[in-house]
Amino acid sequence: MVNMSTSGAPVIPFSRPYLTPSEIPNVTAVLESDHSHGDGRFTASASARLVALTGAPKALLTTSGTHALDLAARLLDLGPGDEVIMPSFTFSSGATSIVSTGATPVFVDVDARTGNIDPARIADALTPQTKAISVMHYGGVPVDMAPVLSLAREAGVPVIEDNAHGLAVSTALGTLGTLGSLAIQSFHDTKNVHCGEGGALLINDESLAERAEIIREKGTNRSRFLRGQVDKYTWVDQGSSYLPAEINAAVLDSQLEHFDEIQAKRFGVWNRYASELSDWASRNEVTLMDPPGGVHAAHVFYLHTPTAASQQGLLAYLREKGIIATFHYVPLHSSPAGQKFGRTTGDLVHTDSFASRLVRVPLWTGLTPAEIDRIVDAITAFRVTA
Repeated sequence: MVNMSTSGAPVIPFSRPYLTPSEIPNVTAVLESDHSHGDGRFTASASARLVALTGAPKALLTTSGTHALDLAARLLDLGPGDEVIMPSFTFSSGATSIVSTGATPVFVDVDARTGNIDPARIADALTPQTKAISVMHYGGVPVDMAPVLSLAREAGVPVIEDNAHGLAVSTALGTLGTLGSLAIQSFHDTKNVHCGEGGALLINDESLAERAEIIREKGTNRSRFLRGQVDKYTWVDQGSSYLPAEINAAVLDSQLEHFDEIQAKRFGVWNRYASELSDWASRNEVTLMDPPGGVHAAHVFYLHTPTAASQQGLLAYLREKGIIATFHYVPLHSSPAGQKFGRTTGDLVHTDSFASRLVRVPLWTGLTPAEIDRIVDAITAFRVTA
């Protein structure tokens, strides 16, 4: 069923999952087999594709990006009295994974251009209690990782990369997801590559690999048993059930198989927005997404209006036109749970400004040229006022 706007035109949703030719045959193969639980042939194939795309030494599929973050927090033995420095402008899962261990998230400000964590603010937040640094590559735009990694080495703490938006983005330092000790990917159906709900933990510190398998498998050494390294498996550590069903892995495998096709279509949409909204943005004092070096994942296209009021005006106007645009995260330092469980270091003025003026426009793989025309025409007909 197609939703219709008040003007009678079909509503253009903010996001829509993309279907490749392989999902249905893959899922049918799982359902016709005797193996619908995890760690089947599609889990193996999707994991291998992830390793090939990213260059990470090891990839473990999980039920969600949130669970991958939880797994990382457990793996690093975070606990009461520990602190993890992280941006306030990110999804709540990055903080809940820390809080669930009893540790404290320490929120710091972001770079005004990218929304990524500001390395200088990390330096200000380091204490003897700092146990890790968590960064997020917002929109698939790389964090300035060289100073982050330098600070982490000096402090003797690991870096967790939340790479939910930036699968396979290449930088001068390496592929996103391979720069920290651990990294997570999300395959929620709003992501470039999806399986409805899913995620992965990328393990770049190979000393953590075996224990990661154990925690992922309910605290047992079942992975070693499946490889024939032990004759039976048993409970050996803390853990939970992080392994996705084989049906999810089958969908993910098909998506990863078509990764280049998906990315080409998304970049086509992103590039049209960047080109065709430029003059309007200049006339209206709007700032378009401008990734340093042009490096990004085509995960989002956003703009910043001059004020919070003009953000709300543009969002309401587009909704009237049947176009679902949206803001993004409410900064964690200002949230009820963030104030209860976290700690803030410094003035987060860039975080508050970035969030309050942000407008994300529809960007998904199946957007048609006619739909993009309609979105561009609607935006460029809007006059931004203070």
